[in-house]
Amino acid sequence: MDDELREQVQAAILDGAGILAKCQEDDGSWHFAYGGATFLLPMYVALRHVSGQPAPAVRAARMRDHLISVIGDDGSIGMYAGGPGTVFTSTLGYVALRLLGEDPAAGHMTRLRAWIHEHGTPLRSASWGKIVLCAVGLYEYRGLHPLTPESWLLPRWAPLHPRRLWCHARQVYLPMAWLYGRRAAAAGDDGLVRALRAELYTEPYERIGWAAHRSAVAPCDNYRPLTVVFRTLSAVLRVWERLVPRRVRGRALARLERHIDYEDEVTGGLRIGPVNAVLNTLVHHFREPGGDRFRTGLERLDAYLWDRETTIDMQCYNSSQLWDTAFAVQALAAAGRAVDTGAGNDAVRAALRFIDCQQIREELPERERFHRDPSRGGWPFSTRAHGWPISDCTAEALTAVFHGRNPGPGSTPHPGRLEEAVRLLLAWQNPDGGWPTYERVRGGRWLERLNPSQVFGDIMVDYSHVECTASCLQALSAASSRLPAFSGSGPGSGDIDRAVRAGLAFLRRSQREDGGFEGNWGVCFTYGTWFAVRGLLAAGVPPTDPGVERACAFLLSLQHTDGSWGESPLSCTLRRPVPSPEGKAVMTAWAVLTLASAGRAHHPACVRGVEFLLSRRTADGGYGREGFAGVFNRTSMINYDGYRHYFPLWALAAWHNALSAA
Repeated sequence: MDDELREQVQAAILDGAGILAKCQEDDGSWHFAYGGATFLLPMYVALRHVSGQPAPAVRAARMRDHLISVIGDDGSIGMYAGGPGTVFTSTLGYVALRLLGEDPAAGHMTRLRAWIHEHGTPLRSASWGKIVLCAVGLYEYRGLHPLTPESWLLPRWAPLHPRRLWCHARQVYLPMAWLYGRRAAAAGDDGLVRALRAELYTEPYERIGWAAHRSAVAPCDNYRPLTVVFRTLSAVLRVWERLVPRRVRGRALARLERHIDYEDEVTGGLRIGPVNAVLNTLVHHFREPGGDRFRTGLERLDAYLWDRETTIDMQCYNSSQLWDTAFAVQALAAAGRAVDTGAGNDAVRAALRFIDCQQIREELPERERFHRDPSRGGWPFSTRAHGWPISDCTAEALTAVFHGRNPGPGSTPHPGRLEEAVRLLLAWQNPDGGWPTYERVRGGRWLERLNPSQVFGDIMVDYSHVECTASCLQALSAASSRLPAFSGSGPGSGDIDRAVRAGLAFLRRSQREDGGFEGNWGVCFTYGTWFAVRGLLAAGVPPTDPGVERACAFLLSLQHTDGSWGESPLSCTLRRPVPSPEGKAVMTAWAVLTLASAGRAHHPACVRGVEFLLSRRTADGGYGREGFAGVFNRTSMINYDGYRHYFPLWALAAWHNALSAA
């Protein structure tokens, strides 16, 4: 191998480790932007308008600037900036801009309004858009499919009990059901709302036959069409809506309120994500305008606002701090093995102390009553205050702890708490051998036939995922050699062996005919294949295994002529590889990591990938922003800004280390 190239890589590793260390927060974490979904900020703006709490003028102007920036060349707003337009996001974006004071005669507003009209007006928005408009007074509840609150009164064993839903869906439809059950809407004498009714619709608002538009949806919003099963259930529930006794409805709403309050309390007001955070706060407003719960909820929403640059956006989570920190530690540890970096070692020690502080130490009170799984020993995506542990976050935190270089005393969790984390990972495993995100699967895949969102895919139950499974295999394999309770003749060694075998079988079944693996949380096949190969190798599969060889061949088939890798967000929605116009440093890093770990560091394609990474460095030795690398439920792209800081560094270090070990 060319010595000059290796020297260039060593220099790049030193630069990258230094840049990453400089990005570290005082608490030892890395806190990067984690945004992208265009419907979040409009929901927040709508909440502030409905509750009579408009954003301060300076903030409102910066929010307005952000919303204008995501309007596409055709006048629409997509699910993410630059994505194909949807009526759902275009309508909410238009409404938010008007609520923030934008002139309807402005050129971008005229184009946006024309696009909405051309695609059917809000009458053809996906369901999530319609219910937000209902709360503002811009759509009528009788134009929705029922979101029946009484489902929460069903016995726990009932197949349709909401507890069976994936927690993100469950926690979102909880406040939606309350809003629907109360027909909660802002007062109709708002002059701006009256103006918006005239602007958004092509016929007088008072003459619209709302019931006829329950299932109306524009093709651009109809990613997951409503099924016959859903429509049949909806017809039954519409009959129930006419017959439900008032006292039963009252009981159901009270049950929902207890669950909403519980979610607020055990997450310190953060809630699981921004959608239910906004909707829960909206519920509090309609329950008790200006009350303590409303004020606290509104204040805690600041945690979701990214206010560090020229505009204000709303993030897809309160932060990605634990996730970013766990990967940053692994990248710096790899860099430390390649090149001695004092700054990197100091950063790792501080990061491991942060990771230690974020581990969840105790179970939630009354968790079974509120349909929560065990959480003690786990790690969340963001911080311990958030309180929702996730399998791959727990696994990556464990892996970071195990792989951090000589962290020093007091930097890592006590071995007993590491054992708790391993037990939680083992308990999370699904019957199919894979790992879900937050909870073991509680319902059958048939529940996806009841997906009412139209714009999201695979949201109804907590499926097993390639990435989560691979992360857990990585952590469990490391634990089996580092924790006495799970190694050798330890009492838990057999548990890990059985879990790893089942997880390995799941990964093998997940491999596509073309050799690749589909990612669920990243864009897309490059991401999924990196995780999968990482998991296969951690489970003891040799680099010569046919599954690994097929995966590497698949990646080689995706390489661009300049040595890079890059996929379009369309890979996620179309569920097949779609190359991006130009290569991406982050996706190239995933491919290089895969090939280097699979014994192919000398392969010309891997070397060319390394050369591409070197060529894309900015003047300061880092990497510029390239677009979206993450995704939520197939259609909503996410910007993990931290990825450009640690994945290229990690890939260069892994390549260097693989050559040194050869």
